[in-house]
Amino acid sequence: MTKSTIDMFKNDVRYRDRIAHVETIPARKASYKKVDNLNPKIVDYLKSKNAKLYKHQSETYEAIQNDENVIITTPTASGKTLAFNLPIMETMIEDEDATALYIYPAKALSNDQLHVLENLEKSLDIKINPNTYDGDTPKSKRYDIRQKSRIILTNPYQLHLILSWHHQWKRFYSNLKFIVIDESHYYKGIFGSNVAYLIRRLKRIANFYGANPQFILSSATLANPLELANRLTGDKFRLVDNDTSPSGEKDFILYNPFRNYRRKKHNSEEAPSVHIETENIFVYLMLKDIQTLCFTVSRKITELIAMWAKKDMDNIKKKLTHRITAYRAGYQADERREIEDGLKSRKYLGVTCTNALELGINIGSLDAVIISGYPGTMISTWQQSGRAGRSNQKSLAILVAFENQLDQYFMNNPDFFFDKPHENVIIDLSNHILQEAHLLCAAKELTLKKDEAMDYFGVDKEILDKLVSKKDLYQNPRGDYIYPYDDNPAMSHSLDQLSNDEFRVMNNGKLLEVMERSQVYREAHEGAILINKGETYQVDSVNLSSHFVNVSKNTVDYHTMVLNKVHINIEKKLSKTKYGNLKIHFGELTVEEDYYRYKKMHFSKVIGQFNLDLPPLKFRTKGLWFTVPREVKNNLEDLYKGEEEVFEGGLHGAEHALIGLFPLHVMCDRFDIGGLSTNYHEDTQEATIFIYDAYEGGIGITQKAVDVFVDLLKSTRDLLKNCNCHDGCPSCIYSPKCGNDNKPLHKKATEYILNYMCNLISQNPKKTAIEKVEKNEIEEVSTNDITLETLYEEAYDLYSQGDYFNSKESLNELVEIDDEYADAWALFGRILYEQGDRNGAKMFTKRALKIDSANEDANELWLELK
Repeated sequence: MTKSTIDMFKNDVRYRDRIAHVETIPARKASYKKVDNLNPKIVDYLKSKNAKLYKHQSETYEAIQNDENVIITTPTASGKTLAFNLPIMETMIEDEDATALYIYPAKALSNDQLHVLENLEKSLDIKINPNTYDGDTPKSKRYDIRQKSRIILTNPYQLHLILSWHHQWKRFYSNLKFIVIDESHYYKGIFGSNVAYLIRRLKRIANFYGANPQFILSSATLANPLELANRLTGDKFRLVDNDTSPSGEKDFILYNPFRNYRRKKHNSEEAPSVHIETENIFVYLMLKDIQTLCFTVSRKITELIAMWAKKDMDNIKKKLTHRITAYRAGYQADERREIEDGLKSRKYLGVTCTNALELGINIGSLDAVIISGYPGTMISTWQQSGRAGRSNQKSLAILVAFENQLDQYFMNNPDFFFDKPHENVIIDLSNHILQEAHLLCAAKELTLKKDEAMDYFGVDKEILDKLVSKKDLYQNPRGDYIYPYDDNPAMSHSLDQLSNDEFRVMNNGKLLEVMERSQVYREAHEGAILINKGETYQVDSVNLSSHFVNVSKNTVDYHTMVLNKVHINIEKKLSKTKYGNLKIHFGELTVEEDYYRYKKMHFSKVIGQFNLDLPPLKFRTKGLWFTVPREVKNNLEDLYKGEEEVFEGGLHGAEHALIGLFPLHVMCDRFDIGGLSTNYHEDTQEATIFIYDAYEGGIGITQKAVDVFVDLLKSTRDLLKNCNCHDGCPSCIYSPKCGNDNKPLHKKATEYILNYMCNLISQNPKKTAIEKVEKNEIEEVSTNDITLETLYEEAYDLYSQGDYFNSKESLNELVEIDDEYADAWALFGRILYEQGDRNGAKMFTKRALKIDSANEDANELWLELK
């Protein structure tokens, strides 16, 4: 295949009008570096392979030799695995007792790496007896593996269950020199936070047996690699991130089926089909003899595109039909291996797949990759595109955009797409549910000494006392904590979920899947159409007490959408961050979600609505919020006279658009976060937009979003500016998960609010008091810098100028320092009275009079309120 063949696609008249951008990534020559004092066996191995170490491999090797923890973040096929395997092998050669534990997020990766290690063992003529140890390992082999293997490959799920049997692993743990965590970017959100505690439990056991293992992490490129490594393990790391491996030239094409499409109400069902467009490109590339891997968004679409391609190829070039197949999780291991080998040998010319082939399974290098729909993270996008490209040949990657905020943002902002990494992997170690679960597991594994909860898990005595009071732990006379029961708490705590409030989805007595209560409410309520492995099922009944969902297979031409109402109370403000004059608050919230109705939808047409009788979901979480002053409402109503719910539609649109672009900056799924917009909230006394973690206790997503909020806001404004629609569409302010049926929405008002917020950022902030209120402590403010009196004077001056919004912000800061300052509560009451909120004014005036019954301002206002 020649370079001109690859170039044909972007010049083809059938496709070029929908190409939004072509980024030509130039070829790169390799850069090498020699490592001194290598073990002779390693030197001989490299000579036998006619290989030299790339510079980043050598830097990794030297860091490991120097006993440093290291994280390597270079792209797919850059030689990360060799970079850590060789120094580990060197240790194995020089210390015949040394052991190493390799942790992978997927079994397929463990099996792939096992073959690599077996080949190294043979080539280096050493005895390491590498083996996988997971749920598929026969019981008859487990004892020998524990006693004889020096390198064991496993996954977090297996490790979680077997840590309590550590006495059977004494030989292995006593000699543990290395813990390798490959594909470490995979550990994010709930799963990543669980694994971070799991790693701390593992370290504690290794330390108990006298080992202090060195950590080696491998990751795709991301914005916060050192933070990820530290949060995952609790240790400090050296970063190696400069890719010095060779690569061929690559065209990365952003392809937008909606580029020349303008959505209007009368043609909403005539929108381009991304899946058909994907299949057309897939067939086109195969007809040009371009070996292609096509990533899709689901198992069902993987199968459909392969099926369509085979049918079309039957009519165009029949001899290629058998060279097309699908690949996804759920296939038998031998079927997957046959396809992987078939890609390496070019037996298969085109393969459709889910992200099952995204991770480092060895399938060789292909000519082209199609990514049908942005896969949710830039990391996944680059992992998938990295499957195409040999060091001396040109390759092609095509991202086919869906009609949603993220995909369309990239189509209109290619500079952002190809710029430095923007994504932050989030691991949260403050969730009390996770803390308690892993403390129980740790106490089961080894008696938990008084200081270990803080030293290993960062947990204070208050949580331990809570577990003791619930009789989940027993504290002995020495003050140590013991798990008092015979069961293994790891069995009842899932690494993938936060709570144990699980429902079993059953079809004719067969278990289809397990899901949390919140997911049942969204996707498996009574009457819902549930998709599982490409099959459609109708939910017949939900038993909330027995936690069973009964479904029956049913092929239908409609889908269901649930509606919900959200209510939020602010429980505690934890911080306030100012960007110019824009204030972003963060704190603890109580969220109540009431799922009250669902709709049957045929495409975008409603064909029926049905009430639901479900108790509300209520949970405490963390989130951010900001207020929008009344002057914005007044301006919008002046601009769009005669239109209804303009301000409400703008707030709602801003909430949707911001949430839609959250995954651009913080690695998460949009279902990991929730939102609420309201034109008046009783806790803030203003129009307010809330965005919160959709899990009990919070998982750190919105907390990280506060740090990147300016970038999030600006990218959201750009999204609206570049969208061609008139009234709003799925590319900008519509949300597929909106509980209010995407009503009301007003695109122009949304743009106005976002521009207003961006203007606040560019302004110089007025001098204010506390910027942050830590969890349980008020930050001390020097009386030399600011006093309560100056704060009150500032607030009063702002009130006098008619700036009620900033006046109340100053008063908020004042009462955070001293909530017995009567003048502040009186002025609060006066402002609310002048804003027409008599009830609020009465409440604040009463507060002032309770503190100081003789307060002149409060008494004067009280007479006016009577």
